[in-house]
Amino acid sequence: MGVRTIGSAGGGPMLMMERDDKVSMELTDEVFKSMEVGMAFRDYNGRISSMDFHRTASYLVTASDDESIRLYDVQNALCLKTINSKKYGVDLVSFTDHPATVIYSSKNGWDESLRLLSLNDNKYLRYFKGHHDRVVSLSLCPRKEYFISGSLDWTCLLWDQRAEKAQGLLRVQGRPAVSYDDQGLVFAIAFGGCIRLFDARKYEKGPFDIFPVGGFDSETHVVKFSNDGRLMLLTSKDGHVHVLDSFRGNVISTYNVKPVISKGTLEASFSPDGMYVVSGSGDGSVYAWNIRSGKVACWASTDTEPPLIKWAPGSLMFTTGSSELSFWVPDLSKLGSFTGVK
Repeated sequence: MGVRTIGSAGGGPMLMMERDDKVSMELTDEVFKSMEVGMAFRDYNGRISSMDFHRTASYLVTASDDESIRLYDVQNALCLKTINSKKYGVDLVSFTDHPATVIYSSKNGWDESLRLLSLNDNKYLRYFKGHHDRVVSLSLCPRKEYFISGSLDWTCLLWDQRAEKAQGLLRVQGRPAVSYDDQGLVFAIAFGGCIRLFDARKYEKGPFDIFPVGGFDSETHVVKFSNDGRLMLLTSKDGHVHVLDSFRGNVISTYNVKPVISKGTLEASFSPDGMYVVSGSGDGSVYAWNIRSGKVACWASTDTEPPLIKWAPGSLMFTTGSSELSFWVPDLSKLGSFTGVK
């Protein structure tokens, strides 16, 4: 995974990672502090509501309030395709294993179906009907064709991409956040101040572990596993970002940002090595913490809503989504050991 730079319009060079080579630059506090926007796409006519990197291919997909789904070639910093979903709107979007198909949720308020969409020819391959209110969380199983969705109808539905009807239903008491671990063996459902862990093969038996975290009156926004499955993070509307040991359930650290006062989502993301957390904030800022030592950096913003945050798999790069899509990379000129790199 070597480092190379590619030119970018509207900013300094973008730093990309080539996965074939050996790692030549590690993520450190110094590298993190040097990170800045290397490229931004500002042609959105609404806020970005969701974004997802493909696990293995160099693609990023976004969903926006302007009712568009956009596909990006990350390696070459190009927008490859824009697909409009005027009839249904689009809220959440996630890649399947295939880099040309996505699953997305509606935003029109009258049809809460999820859709399997081919990006190649803009055709619906399947509809997933079952929710009766807005879907607020979506997670695809990394190893199989399963996925889970959480809705404001206080249900989580388990799906097989090959079938239109849900394979399972779990009732919750509040807004749910859902996530599979990287092996696809365990999934988490967070609501009401607790994270509940389920064996994906025996979920109907109920959670095998329940971890209390935060306050019961705090609305959960996002739950995620680190790549190695050892850690979990949980964000909440009141501006808390919790990092937990996913085996013992103890809270390792809690970071505080500005609460979310809008309809936005407070999202955070682990770095690929699981050593750092980068998060949005209710005032539009971006924060980064070293899990061992605490706050590393903060980038202020004129925005008034929390940006979405996604870390690119296997790269020294993360993206933020607001009214624009920004790619954040290290500025080599700020790093003493890399000042000679061109």
